[in-house]
Amino acid sequence: MAFHHRIQSLLLTGVSLPPPAPMSAAKAPRALGPLIATVAAAHADANARAIAAGDRYRSAFWALYLLSAMAVLCAVMPLALGWDGPAHAMHAWAGFWTVLEVLVITVLGLVYWRGHHCNWQGQWLASRTEAELAWYLPLVGALVVPGSDQTDGNWYARLAGNTLHGVQGGAIDSLCQRLEADTKSALDGAWSDPVFVAQYVAWAMGQLNSQRQYHQRLALRSEALMHRIHTINASLFGMTLAGALTHLLIHSMWLSLLTIFFPALGASLHGALAQTESYRLAASSRRLAEDLDRTVAKVAASLARGDTQGIQRAIADGLVLILDEHRDWHMLVRPHHLPLG
Repeated sequence: MAFHHRIQSLLLTGVSLPPPAPMSAAKAPRALGPLIATVAAAHADANARAIAAGDRYRSAFWALYLLSAMAVLCAVMPLALGWDGPAHAMHAWAGFWTVLEVLVITVLGLVYWRGHHCNWQGQWLASRTEAELAWYLPLVGALVVPGSDQTDGNWYARLAGNTLHGVQGGAIDSLCQRLEADTKSALDGAWSDPVFVAQYVAWAMGQLNSQRQYHQRLALRSEALMHRIHTINASLFGMTLAGALTHLLIHSMWLSLLTIFFPALGASLHGALAQTESYRLAASSRRLAEDLDRTVAKVAASLARGDTQGIQRAIADGLVLILDEHRDWHMLVRPHHLPLG
């Protein structure tokens, strides 16, 4: 388990979240089998790269904020222990905390440099976009390839014109061009086949429902994480205030430690939360889940009416919603040059 997952799991101790939704049992139409098989390898490769780079970036993100608080703790520990006084028996060891503080700051700097040097953020964003586009390519291909007079070009551009220009990529462009002829041949007359239409709709609705359930769970998790960190910070503030008031009556370096370290820890947690995607994901994921729920209902209604064009429009609208959300997430994360670029 990546470091950032461990930290968030610790922060969410005692929080009950719904289990991940099972994958849809609906199978894709046989005509899409070769396309899905070809795309699967590209998706698996991009997804593995995205997970690796994302784990590095997010773990480093949390580590830098928490290490900052640890550096503050190391700086004040000699004072709290009384080792700074020349008469104390452990005075000779006071420098240990200074060395430890320098070590923590050195690790912090190395993580920061490594993240910039290896461009973990850039790798994560590029690979995640490639993986997302590859995953939905068979769904999109069935909508835009049959009957098209184009022989090249990005299928996503055909799906929604220039509105998705920001999420196109060279690898996906090449994949679309390579698969164009075979896909057009495999899907020739497919939308006139009731069996294909029924299978495609069931499969597409399963994919949209899976995304809806995923974003519902993501919204709940993001909200729970924000609530837990706000609760912890409120407790740290309360203890800091109590320590400061007590310090008026009782002089103790341990109270000084409390009033220095607790605010530093609270600031680190708040900074890590504020710079992550949690605030935005809590709102956008819930909104997307609601939009996808309505989209699935539109697909079902069009199927009941036998409206093939309505089915295609509704599924296309659902895909655009998902891809717009991904583009918005991409634009949110990309400017975060602190603490990693």
